[in-house]
Amino acid sequence: MPELLLELLSEEIPARMQTRAAEDLVRLVGEALTPLNPRAATGFSGPRRIALTLTLDAVVPGTTIAERGPREGAPDKALDGFTRKHGVTRDDLVLEGGFWVLNRTVPPVEAATRIAEVLPPLLRRFPWPKSMRWGQGSAFTWVRPLRRILCLLDGQVVDFTLADGEDNGHGLCADRFSEGHRFTAPAPFAPENAAAWQAGLRDRQVLADAAERRTLIAEGVARLAAEEGLSVAADPGLVDEVAGLTEWPVPFLGRIDAAFMDLPAEVMQVSMRVNQRYFALRNDDGSAAPRFAFVANLLPADGGALTIAGNERVLRARFADARHFWDLDRSRTLASRVPALDAVVFHAALGSQGARVARIVRLAGLLAPMVGADPAHAERAALLAKADLTTGMVGEFPELQGVMGAYYARHDDEAADVAQAVAEHYMPRGQTDGVPTAPVSIAVALADKIDSLTAFFAAGEKPGGSGDPYALRRAALGVIRIIRENALRLDLVRLFVLASESLPGELANAPDLELLPAFVAERLRVQLRAEGARHDILAAISSGNADSDITRLLARTEALAAMLATDDGRNLLAATKRAANILRIEDRKDGPHDGAPDPVLYEQDEERDLANALLETIPAVEAAIAGERFEDAMRAAAGLRPVLDRFFEAVTVNADRADLRLNRLRLLANLRRMTVLIADFSQIEG
Repeated sequence: MPELLLELLSEEIPARMQTRAAEDLVRLVGEALTPLNPRAATGFSGPRRIALTLTLDAVVPGTTIAERGPREGAPDKALDGFTRKHGVTRDDLVLEGGFWVLNRTVPPVEAATRIAEVLPPLLRRFPWPKSMRWGQGSAFTWVRPLRRILCLLDGQVVDFTLADGEDNGHGLCADRFSEGHRFTAPAPFAPENAAAWQAGLRDRQVLADAAERRTLIAEGVARLAAEEGLSVAADPGLVDEVAGLTEWPVPFLGRIDAAFMDLPAEVMQVSMRVNQRYFALRNDDGSAAPRFAFVANLLPADGGALTIAGNERVLRARFADARHFWDLDRSRTLASRVPALDAVVFHAALGSQGARVARIVRLAGLLAPMVGADPAHAERAALLAKADLTTGMVGEFPELQGVMGAYYARHDDEAADVAQAVAEHYMPRGQTDGVPTAPVSIAVALADKIDSLTAFFAAGEKPGGSGDPYALRRAALGVIRIIRENALRLDLVRLFVLASESLPGELANAPDLELLPAFVAERLRVQLRAEGARHDILAAISSGNADSDITRLLARTEALAAMLATDDGRNLLAATKRAANILRIEDRKDGPHDGAPDPVLYEQDEERDLANALLETIPAVEAAIAGERFEDAMRAAAGLRPVLDRFFEAVTVNADRADLRLNRLRLLANLRRMTVLIADFSQIEG
């Protein structure tokens, strides 16, 4: 079974593009070579190369293709046109089933021939997010100048070129050579197969496997830190990025000057990460340690002494810049920066950041008593929440929004819960981030997100398709998570109305505002689906239900899901669906079949039993739901299961007598009205 090895060696590829490029290479080559049944494909990526290995069949089998032409007896012109199109004569055609048919034999194609045919056009259309041109004589583009193409099939070069007519393709042709580390082993070498290629690169200080580089970096940095009694601040994204910057990663530790250790730990970490791709280290108590870790791309001849000294010198300069911003920002109070937000544009239709802050202040004050917060503190925190956008530190490091505001608020002796709310009002920033739990923080975080949702929907900026430039899906999920994880009882529709009242001009009555409850409900269903919960039950409960109290809706969902997990619940669901189907069909004929059934017309005990059970169950379900005793409501409904089973076993609903049929349909309509109190059972799967 032949093995294909393809390596594309270029100048340095941006780290963020490497993994996706290797995936695209595997996918596109696999699709192009489908007739050869490719399998066991493995992609590789690194700073200077993307590559793949796979196995495939040795040949595309020959086939016979039947091309059906005109009908027998068709005009000569039609037959002549068909033969000209395929370059054949009438003698090459045969009659089959009343049609002239051309049976064409497609000869077998060797794997090397197929590969040479498909790779040049595939490489010319390779989907880099950004590509560049270089040199002269070719329009071929790549993420960075492409230098070599290694392409071997069972050790033999697959001969092809990127030249296309007058386009010279930069003179690039497939050959058998790869290259090792740019500085320590740049000379070409000729591997015989994929295993020899990986081993040859390793001998020349290149690790082709990105996962191996990531593991080496994470474990190497952690080991050096542990030797000093320290730990590494978790940052998987930085590990991935450094793995994309190094071919032969070698971790080192450096020292941080004591003069900078009074900087906030977040400032130090972000400065190291953003500017230098250094790893922050922590003491046992979680405080910033006076050490940092970095990864070199080779092992220096002196063991790293000069490299460490150089990186320490660079870090001193970076931290000196950070100290400048830290000292300058604290020379003014955070509150004194609030007026400057009036000059910062938030959105053309929504005004300035200052206007937005005013809306958040009002909404936070209204929310505060609903979540047990001090209204004055909530309004103060909302007023200060965005002020750090005008500071030098946040201008340099936007990642520190909120974090720096909290430091400056504490420096100004603001109340502790106010400073905490400034720090936490952006939470949760992502799926793995926590949610605020302090009342003032909850009020401000909800006000910020609800204002964003309301304002952008009113401005006609609701998400469409995969586009969400203002991160409104994330904002909606943040609202949902804060409410769920704090078990809050809030009427979201009312909050959206309150928020819209502060919008400028006619935006307060914008039509898209009516879409907000459904938008949040859909986000909740998506979240439940991601958690593996019964999102269909939530949809059934929400159907025709204007309740926007997420906590109450989820409690009803959990109670119904628990009932449906029992035999009684499953059988009740089946019976109610059966009743609904009968009513749907019969209502089309002569419905609706509303009204109270007549007890005089009950002919069978099963009818009377169901009617009596409904007389008891409907008030019990209504009272339990009104009292938010949802488990009691479900138990009452599940108690109908035996009488329903007996009813459908013994009673013919569509009786020959019209009065009996109508009475029995009305009885089922009563059952439907009871189930609608709980949910729209038709939307429940199963």
